[in-house]
Amino acid sequence: MSLYKLVRPIFFAMDPERAHDIALKGLNWLYKLGVLKLLPAPVFAPNELMGIRFPNSVGLAAGLDKNAEYLDALSCFGFGFIEVGTVTPRPQPGNPKPRMFRLPEVGGIINRFGFNNVGLEQFIRNIEASDYQGVLGINIGKNFDTPNERAIDDYLICLRRVYPYAHYITVNISSPNTANLRMLQERKALGDLLAALKKEQKKLHQQHGRYVPIAIKIAPDIDTRQLRQMADVMRKYKVDAIIATNTTISRYEVEGLANSEQAGGLSGAPLRVRSTFVVEVLAEYLQGEIPIIAVGGIFSAEDTCEKIDAGASMVQLYSGLIYRGPSLVREAAQAFT
Repeated sequence: MSLYKLVRPIFFAMDPERAHDIALKGLNWLYKLGVLKLLPAPVFAPNELMGIRFPNSVGLAAGLDKNAEYLDALSCFGFGFIEVGTVTPRPQPGNPKPRMFRLPEVGGIINRFGFNNVGLEQFIRNIEASDYQGVLGINIGKNFDTPNERAIDDYLICLRRVYPYAHYITVNISSPNTANLRMLQERKALGDLLAALKKEQKKLHQQHGRYVPIAIKIAPDIDTRQLRQMADVMRKYKVDAIIATNTTISRYEVEGLANSEQAGGLSGAPLRVRSTFVVEVLAEYLQGEIPIIAVGGIFSAEDTCEKIDAGASMVQLYSGLIYRGPSLVREAAQAFT
């Protein structure tokens, strides 16, 4: 039995958000003691995407390290890349607690954090204080009180500030926990946002002498017609990658379970089929024009292979990591070899 299987019941007996915070602080402590260096060596299976060379094709999804506070410790898990955030221009506390709930019978998690984060300036200081040298994705969003008519301003502020620190930047327009955010996925709003971001990306490329790709993270709660509309807009503006998907507001897979009626986004195993469907639709429609990074319900090498077969070039983990532990990273990475 792995060490993680031994300690998991202790953490699962706690409030999920408290367990999350304690676990990350504990990892930091173990990193400083040098204990995490005893973990198995990462799987080396290089992949090139968005003009970036990744050591392997398994990344940490945004949301676990919202404030870029634990990069050094998390790098010991063997990820090919780590995505931090979502960060917003100004600090914000997020939604009231409790705001994270487990559905252990099905390997699910519901959260309604609401982009709680320390804001851009402290976020950047945290990155600067880190020794992490791996591939870094930075996930950006808008403040909850910024109306959608001014959302572009928030995204541009974030894009400019994080650009020098990121290998790629993810634009989060799909969290269900910020009111009306998903309206930015509609054709005109998405087009306006991408036009502004790509124009600014061009300026920043010239200014910094390096091109930092832009990925768009989308929701799973989209029908085939809307997926194709979004794909057309992203193709038009030459988006560098699509991350599919964020959490779902659907409760079809978890009806009747304790906590299933909690508001927020559902992640984990109940999301697997839906997120794979989105990857499949996009991959078939785009025919390789825009690479897809799959996230949602990956708990095993078999789940990873399912995403690859659907058309994903790489994957990200979050909920599976909480249920399975760090061994999942190696298992998923080996699925690409």
